[in-house]
Amino acid sequence: MQEAPMRSVRASGVALVFASATTLLLTGCEAPLNLEAVRSIENQPTKRTDFYQAMASNRNTIVVAGNDGVLLSSSDQGKRWKRHPEITGNSFLSITSCPDQSFIALSFDNNLWHGDASAQNWVKHALPSQEQMMTAACSPDGKWVTAGSFTTVQHSADQGESWNEASLYEDAIINNLQFINQDQAIATGEYGLVLKSEDGGENWDIAGYAPDEFYVHTSYFKDADNGWIGGLNGFIYKTNDGGENWEQMSTATNAPIFGFIAGDSSLYALADNATVLQLQKDTWNKISESEQPLYLRAGLALPDQRLLVAGGRGLLFDIEPQTALAASTD
Repeated sequence: MQEAPMRSVRASGVALVFASATTLLLTGCEAPLNLEAVRSIENQPTKRTDFYQAMASNRNTIVVAGNDGVLLSSSDQGKRWKRHPEITGNSFLSITSCPDQSFIALSFDNNLWHGDASAQNWVKHALPSQEQMMTAACSPDGKWVTAGSFTTVQHSADQGESWNEASLYEDAIINNLQFINQDQAIATGEYGLVLKSEDGGENWDIAGYAPDEFYVHTSYFKDADNGWIGGLNGFIYKTNDGGENWEQMSTATNAPIFGFIAGDSSLYALADNATVLQLQKDTWNKISESEQPLYLRAGLALPDQRLLVAGGRGLLFDIEPQTALAASTD
């Protein structure tokens, strides 16, 4: 396996972040990124041909998953990375960690991969549904749950040995699935559909719809009532009643929104053009951006107040939000 360091350096008025042993500079108005400086070289774990789709972590390991079966892991909070031998040629769509510290990753060929806590060993579990699964989650009590087309949800209580399947028979794709607690879960997707479960993901009901059949790329709920959805044109909506009603928020971008990151005290959004937004009061402000159309899709808030983000063309880097915000308002 190959390794490369990545670290953050504080500077006055700027944030210097390193990815793939190269330097990425955030400085000036709206903190433009020097994307040429993060181009991967052949002996590095990250490649220009990588398109990262998902990221998850347990107590000790961070895993990034992407196209063509790409899997990277870090055991030191993203400072050094290992590229894993290919376990599938199919792209990963989703990855999450489970209460027992293991990982599950959904690939495009409707297989769910179970990885150990170190992400070194993976076992394939074929999903029984004929519908295309698009997302996966682990419930707080350890159930594996997947969801996808035709509002289909599958769950397994025995780590993939057997599956139960349910559908609302709506011609819509579920893209996002999140457990709020052991009983309550939220799912969002096509045509602005918002679903809820009150029994640990076994049964689902329609909780509401986003305005104008808004296609939900990503969603995050702080609790069963308060949540945010993002999609095309930089649109972000919020709800405080569990998805029955939605209000559009002010955002400083027209770029599509692809992901949310919940920090200890802030919420962030990831978008096209390597854009990172931070929620400040009722407005989403940019803390990084590029003129090049490279998306950011996945990320984590790290314990040392950094954000680790990943996206297209091998983009994998960290940001210190307070330093980046100061640079963006200079």
